[in-house]
This record gives sequence, structure tokens and C-alpha cells, in this order.
Amino acid sequence: MSIERLEIGQRMSRIVKHNGTIYLCGQVAADANKDITEQTQTMLDKVEVLLEQAGSSKEHMLSATIYVRDMKDFAPMNEVWDAWVPQGHAPARACVEARMARPELLVEISVIAAEK
Repeated sequence: MSIERLEIGQRMSRIVKHNGTIYLCGQVAADANKDITEQTQTMLDKVEVLLEQAGSSKEHMLSATIYVRDMKDFAPMNEVWDAWVPQGHAPARACVEARMARPELLVEISVIAAEK
């Protein structure tokens, strides 16, 4: 069983593939100065690109862990999430309030998916 790592950095790989499963490192918004809906959308756009790069898609997500800086943003984040996830393909999911690496970040996601 081989492990394939893509976009390897000093602290992490952006994508790790093992035994038909794809693990994405935590993804945040493209512009942390935007509001929760825009941060959520650009974060999910990045996830979609990485999944395609890894040979998967949002329809093949197995699990998602979402971190929000403040639970007051839970409902607007979910509006964007619900529109993004294909009907009938919702992954197992957890959402927790968490302190972020940078104070302007409002949301982060970690995704596990199956290969196509």
C-alpha cells in the first residue's frame, strides 16, 4: 500500500492519497477579509479544485470537519454549504467552534474523500 503526497510543504502535504482514500489538509478562505458567506464559498471552491486534482469530487466526500471561529456564523455558513453539497451526497460531518490560526479567519474545513 503506497502513500502518495501532493504539494508537500515543510509542515504538511495539501493532499495525501492512500488505499483509495484522499485526505485534504485544512482549507481556509482565499480572502480572509471577507464575511462568513464569502469565506465559506472560496474555501469550498478550493476544496473542489483539490478534490479534482486528487482524482475525486465533492460527490465522493466521505467526511468533513468544519471549524468556525464563532457559532453565530453557523447558519450563514450552512446556507453556503447546503448550496454547494450535491443533493444526496452529504458526507459525514462535524462542525465545531475553534480558535483560528489567524484572527481574521472565520472558517476552515478538513475533508476526506474516496477516489472516483
